[in-house]
Amino acid sequence: MKGKEWYQADDVAEEYDAKRFSRGGRLIDRREKQAVLDAVGPVKDRDVLEIACGTGRFTVMLAERGADIVGLDISDAMLAQGREKARQAGVDDRVEFMRGDAARLPFPDDHFDAVVAMRFFHLAPTPRKFMAEMARVSKEQVFFDTFNDFSTRVLYNRLLPMGSHLYGRDEVHDLLDSAGLELADAEHDFVLPYGFYRKIPDAMAGQFRKLDTAIGSSSLGEKLCSVTWWNAQV
Repeated sequence: MKGKEWYQADDVAEEYDAKRFSRGGRLIDRREKQAVLDAVGPVKDRDVLEIACGTGRFTVMLAERGADIVGLDISDAMLAQGREKARQAGVDDRVEFMRGDAARLPFPDDHFDAVVAMRFFHLAPTPRKFMAEMARVSKEQVFFDTFNDFSTRVLYNRLLPMGSHLYGRDEVHDLLDSAGLELADAEHDFVLPYGFYRKIPDAMAGQFRKLDTAIGSSSLGEKLCSVTWWNAQV
């Protein structure tokens, strides 16, 4: 099972957070959330769209900080998890979860202050269409991540059940240019791939993280980092 079929399966949605963000995956969850907060900044009363919101990790986090946010995803099972997460957090009045296609967003131009897409582009079959739509509906900002082709993720990428597209930096710059977006900032991280961290206990992950950040801060480390967070302006 690959791509969309894998992602929309009920059992994948039910186990998604537990498999990816338990054990050492908690470290990844914390780091990704901080990357989003650092890029988007204060969100109180801002209108935000999250593409491929999945189980609502970032959707709920931003709603808790005062954003009025729409979480869009293609999977009904993932959206159900997100709605329950928002209800438990007491922010369901600030969140709307919608099923939809990111290549044909059901919103007018310049509808949101910011658009966020995390863990999305590695599964995107038509990245140019998705990037163009994200730019179209945003007034100010588009923030997203990619997994990188020249990185340790190459070691296990083909073994993943959903498949995964790895991006070169020139390819991402071309996507931004095609959508009329201007890159404001890019942050590269995780020399050790996500899959490694998910296999070890959280306490042990912290020790490996020290080594990871030491390598990542070197000139060689930036080239080897497995993930990049891209912050673009409209």
